[in-house]
Amino acid sequence: MRAINAILLKLFWAGLLLFAAVRLAGADATVPTADIEGAADNHLAKRYEGSFIVSYEKFAYTDFTVPLSPLKPSADADAHDAINNRIYAPDKKAEVEGALTRIAYVLPAERSPLEVLRNYQDVIAAAGGEVLFDCKKEECGGAADRSSSGGGGDMSLMMYFFHESDVKDAAFSNGACAVTTGINDQRFFSAKVPQDGGDAYVTVQAYSLIDDLYCKELNGRTIAVVQVLEPKARDKKMVVVEAAKMADSLSTTGSISLYGIFFDTDKADIKAESEPTLKEISTLLTNEPGMAVIVVGHTDNQGAFDYNLDLSSRRAQAVRAALVSKYGIDGGRLTAAGAGMMAPVASNDDETGRAKNRRVVLVKLN
Repeated sequence: MRAINAILLKLFWAGLLLFAAVRLAGADATVPTADIEGAADNHLAKRYEGSFIVSYEKFAYTDFTVPLSPLKPSADADAHDAINNRIYAPDKKAEVEGALTRIAYVLPAERSPLEVLRNYQDVIAAAGGEVLFDCKKEECGGAADRSSSGGGGDMSLMMYFFHESDVKDAAFSNGACAVTTGINDQRFFSAKVPQDGGDAYVTVQAYSLIDDLYCKELNGRTIAVVQVLEPKARDKKMVVVEAAKMADSLSTTGSISLYGIFFDTDKADIKAESEPTLKEISTLLTNEPGMAVIVVGHTDNQGAFDYNLDLSSRRAQAVRAALVSKYGIDGGRLTAAGAGMMAPVASNDDETGRAKNRRVVLVKLN
């Protein structure tokens, strides 16, 4: 009995030390008095006076889906995201690409989410833009009391954009508290602002932060999460893999990963800029009339497992169909399959790695 008590005592102190270490690694939230290092307003949606930036992230080029109607539950009751929340999505949306800035502000005390939202809408109007959709509280769809955190329930509006696992801010920091706690009085709008080279899109989500533990210093304060997608031409630096290199790789390793086949976000529609790579695949198969291949679609880990498996399969089938219909390849030589997120070649923790995982792979059959 004494031996057991000694072991339990050691476990207790080990747990206490671990808890203390975690708490020290991420101090509790405090009322901010300055922006976090390296952060700055976006020129299209600057801050409400007296606000401070507590979370900041920029993406040089990415895709962004803008809700233009309330979120609705998926018709497939079994469709869930990566943390087992039922998937919600809007019927109407704008799918755009460009440079994305995501900023979370803590507002001055006694400023309501509605007041903050109206001020941002004034900014959009002054810039010649237009509000495309706005909503409040439960009207926005999904879980109106959740930010980016939580699993096993309904997706929230914020989870439509990102999850807690995507947040780079330290645990218990002002930034983490701003976008991972419970929320109240949610307000949201999406807008379009004309710019040289195309339209920019702005979303603003304002709400009251609710917490009585590590984030209690910010309890009741209004948070504004501002996202700005600016038009930007994609750098076209991907080298087209020539048929001869494909043949060499298939001969020596049995497969080759191709990054020159592009699809619209969450769709299996092949983009026009995929033609050079498709042409090289057809040249390969024309030069090697006895060769048969598996066309395998791969995705990153964003979204539910079953959804990505189906998407990757549909994309592989689209490539097969294009090779048959446009380039005259015998369909009997092509087998389409989807691997979803099951065979990553890089970490899915950042966009650079996720881009490497989104690919089409040719596997030699004979």
